Amino acid sequence: MATGDPAAFQAPLLKQRTLVKGTTPGRAGIPLGVMKVLDPRQLQPDTTETERILNVLDETIVKLEITRLIPRIIGSLERYARMLGPEITSRLLEHQKLSMEIQHLLASPGDEETKRAAEQRLKCSLRNILRLLLANPLLYHGLKYKVRVRESPADVFIKAFMEFRDFTLEKLLTSPDEEKEKIQFMKDISLQVEKNTETISALREELAAVIQTRDEELNKKDKTIENLKTSMEDLAKDCKAEIQHIMEEGENQQKEDEKASQDRCARLKQEVQLLGARFNALVLEHRASELVVRKEKCKAEREIQKWVQKYDIDMAEKQATYDELQAVYNDEKEQLSLLMEKHALLLQEYTEIEEERRMLKEKEEEAAREEARRNNAATCIQAFWKGYLVRSIYKSKLKKGKGKRKGKK
Repeated sequence: MATGDPAAFQAPLLKQRTLVKGTTPGRAGIPLGVMKVLDPRQLQPDTTETERILNVLDETIVKLEITRLIPRIIGSLERYARMLGPEITSRLLEHQKLSMEIQHLLASPGDEETKRAAEQRLKCSLRNILRLLLANPLLYHGLKYKVRVRESPADVFIKAFMEFRDFTLEKLLTSPDEEKEKIQFMKDISLQVEKNTETISALREELAAVIQTRDEELNKKDKTIENLKTSMEDLAKDCKAEIQHIMEEGENQQKEDEKASQDRCARLKQEVQLLGARFNALVLEHRASELVVRKEKCKAEREIQKWVQKYDIDMAEKQATYDELQAVYNDEKEQLSLLMEKHALLLQEYTEIEEERRMLKEKEEEAAREEARRNNAATCIQAFWKGYLVRSIYKSKLKKGKGKRKGKK
């Protein structure tokens, strides 16, 4: 299937999964081969074949991620139509129709050949959509960060495929010596685990002894607590008698306080009457000042009314200015929309021109390879013919030599 430049998609993936080639010192006591397994970031492609294999796996991951986005894009196609362009939008609409047709065919019994033909058309449609999206890396990355997709089984499959890619890279870059080092390292770890298990068993025995000692101490403390509870119960009985005596004294004190409170209430009533008379005098005094304040308030309201009218006039002028600016903004917005449509058309034409250039380049390379094959075939034929001539001459000389020898005899 024809695709765009894979490097545009593989660069972010390789940046995430690999580091710049170089030597990274391992941890103390751990072989370099084992460090590669423990830290996959140290794995680097070392041959052209390995890089090609990784490129194929990375390109497959990109296609899986795009396929995962397609249902979400189709569900909100109106939202992404301008971003996708007319060609991709029409392809997606066609893909949606094919999906609905296949769902209908699968739900109802029918001819198996018809189902297979529909599935084949759906596969072709998906390949065409992937080709168009891969031809525009910027569009793919924009969709990837703009389209929000819920978690699904496809995420688990993509994650598993990424792990398979890392596992494949590990296997391709692990030499037999490194494999032996890894096996030896695992054996050493197993021995260390056995030693640690023995140590843990001994520590557990010591812990059991410590726990037993602690339980004995807790039993002693529990007995001490029981004795203290008994003492506290005796103390509570003694406290009851003391509390009864205190309550009797409190009742006597309450009676005395009630009498004193009644005398104080009588004094407060007299003070309230005096304060009421003073309050009435203050009311008369403040009514006079209230008239003065009301006059000042009316004057201030008239001033506020004038300022409000002035504010309305100023706002009307500013609203007219705003309407003019809004009209200019709408005109510029329409011009911008026209320019964006022209840009989309030019971008589509540029993509078609790039595709034509790529096809011409492939044809030229194929012609060059065909010319090379013809030259090699001509060279082989000439060499075979020269060998044949030499053998013919050599045979004729041998026959002449045998004839002379027979004549001499």
